[in-house]
Amino acid sequence: MSTNDRDYDIVLLGASGFVGRFTARHLAHSAPDGARIAIAGRSNARLQDVKRELGVDWPILEVDTAADDAVARLAASTSVVATTVGPYLRYGMRVASACARAGTSYADLSGESIFVARSIERNHDAAENSGARIVHSCGFDSIPSDLGLGLAHEAAGSVPIVAATLRVRSLRGGVSGGTIDSLRQQMKEAKTDASTRRFIGNPYAFTPGPSVRLPRRGGSGWGKVRGAWQAPFVMGAYNQQIVQRSNYLTGWGYGQLMQYREVVATGRGFAGFARAGAINTGAAALVAGLAFPPTRALLDRVLPAPGTGPSAEAIERGRFVIDVDVYPVEGQPVRTRVAAPYDPGYGGTGIMLAESALSLAFDDLPDRAGVLTPMVAMGSSLAERLRAHRFTLDVGALS
Repeated sequence: MSTNDRDYDIVLLGASGFVGRFTARHLAHSAPDGARIAIAGRSNARLQDVKRELGVDWPILEVDTAADDAVARLAASTSVVATTVGPYLRYGMRVASACARAGTSYADLSGESIFVARSIERNHDAAENSGARIVHSCGFDSIPSDLGLGLAHEAAGSVPIVAATLRVRSLRGGVSGGTIDSLRQQMKEAKTDASTRRFIGNPYAFTPGPSVRLPRRGGSGWGKVRGAWQAPFVMGAYNQQIVQRSNYLTGWGYGQLMQYREVVATGRGFAGFARAGAINTGAAALVAGLAFPPTRALLDRVLPAPGTGPSAEAIERGRFVIDVDVYPVEGQPVRTRVAAPYDPGYGGTGIMLAESALSLAFDDLPDRAGVLTPMVAMGSSLAERLRAHRFTLDVGALS
């Protein structure tokens, strides 16, 4: 199954971390025979534990992500690097840039606007020149959003889209310490550097922006729609940046006037109103609290620490159901349902990252290079892989 003459097909960086172990477990169960996989990180002892736990004989690479020469050797040794080592603002750029220069494909779990914007600026041209596919956000952020919209757009005949809405119908699962730490680092960066704040909340942060004058955008998503209450989805601002980059990379194939937003459906009546209000207030309070040192210090005492997560029983109960509704300029609206019987932030994200790495290593993909998105880099190939592992990605007419 070798893809080229490099030592490895896939190196998983951060395999001993909480989400890294889920990713490694899936690779151990699902990689094709003959796939050359290695695991990497700072601690040989912890990586040895992963090998014993999984019963695999993968090589171990000790890598300090702060050392340019070590990261360059890592990138040159493999066809694909998949990394769970965040926050990516702190630990990710050397790895992404080394891969871009070496012609090595790369996948991560970033949900950090500032990091991805800087990666595009620093790495897109180098990756285009080397043939590397640098693909950020290959987990729950932002594969359901990106594939959901992209598959619906194809089913609608690939005509421009007037509007699209992602609705979280149900979601059960915890928030990882790594996700909280990524948000914490981004808030600290934005607080100290005014030039970076424009990236957060700007749907076109990863593009030059459309060339046409946009109509006035709708509200945040808070309120009642068709008798049911809804609230903004906490990762919606970031996910729309990924979706709009897919739009840009396809020559604004979704349409320069497409308005996209993400919401959480909370139900009808007073209970739905109360849930929507709690989500809206809680998300805003968390972001605001992490932005200021005094409240950040208090939150640090109660929020999960990096590398930690919920119990195995809680993860086992996880699942999610998401609808992405697309309204084209002509023809019938289309819906993609994206669902899985996995905790979105752990088991589900581990599978999504592992299958992204396998797709980048072994699938016959579109002839694209640069800093890409999951839909542009892998598209239907990744969707088929996920369907083979109990993911639902059903596309049909919206009645």
